[in-house]
Amino acid sequence: MAAVFSPDTPLRIGTRGSPLALVQANEVADLLRAAHGLAQTAVEIVPIVTTGDKEQSRPLAEIGGKGLFAVELETALNAGDIDMAVHSMKDVETVIADMFEIAAILPREDTRDAWISPVAAHPRELPQGAVVGTASLRRGAQIKAMRPDVSIINFRGNVQTRLAKLARGEVHGTMLALAGLNRLGMADQVTCLLDAPEMISAVGQGAIGIEVRRDATDVLAAVAALDDATTALCVSCERAMLAELDGTCRTPIGGHAVLGADGQVTLTAVLLAEDGSQAFRFAGTAPAADALAMGTEAGRRIKQDAGADFVANMA
Repeated sequence: MAAVFSPDTPLRIGTRGSPLALVQANEVADLLRAAHGLAQTAVEIVPIVTTGDKEQSRPLAEIGGKGLFAVELETALNAGDIDMAVHSMKDVETVIADMFEIAAILPREDTRDAWISPVAAHPRELPQGAVVGTASLRRGAQIKAMRPDVSIINFRGNVQTRLAKLARGEVHGTMLALAGLNRLGMADQVTCLLDAPEMISAVGQGAIGIEVRRDATDVLAAVAALDDATTALCVSCERAMLAELDGTCRTPIGGHAVLGADGQVTLTAVLLAEDGSQAFRFAGTAPAADALAMGTEAGRRIKQDAGADFVANMA
């Protein structure tokens, strides 16, 4: 592998330019260097500004969804300007173009959501009529399920931007993925951690994926060494559920799969009304070999429980 990639022909890693995205891309770069004995300059980080990063004023659901964080990266990948794209798996659409594949998923970080607030130790303790900022319909709906009186406002930007808005008093509280805070060394900002069943994490939360062109066999071989089979299995289970529900960022859906020491995968999933007034849940366990089938079945059952009218209004 060291003979294929060198300072003259480096492995080029495409990434969003946010501080968290750069941390994740550099983690991938370090792992590639270690796995294949590559020189420091044989791996290069290529920051790319995405549409999702440029348009901060409106909710993602209004401007095209989480795929906007990937479209420019995939364009660069297709053009050969980069050799791989590093993504937060929760931002990757359930269907990607046939020319690409997620060649590896790194070992997963903590999947929980972090509550951050200067006024409430927990969302249930917010003052009456408080305002919570989040760009996630999933988080907002689950907060509304706890506290129907709370107002949810769109709250976009990178981690540092959102924390600055919170410090200015624009909202009473916000939520961020603990995984991102851990990677940025900012876990000290956390007020409390929110876990299932009251807060089910996003599909793919805490997992970093590496997207590669299917015809780039040398890159595929290099990246394959970084794949964590357990994380890949669990994320695939979650994504199978999401795909069956045809879930997008317009839909409040949570899903979290865990592989136990007994070889069984446990999946917890939820589909909510945006105002938190309805929640359709699934909890199941299956052998690892049947994890993807369980994910699909979870989506089917949730859709059945929700009913045709609810599902029709999801899009």
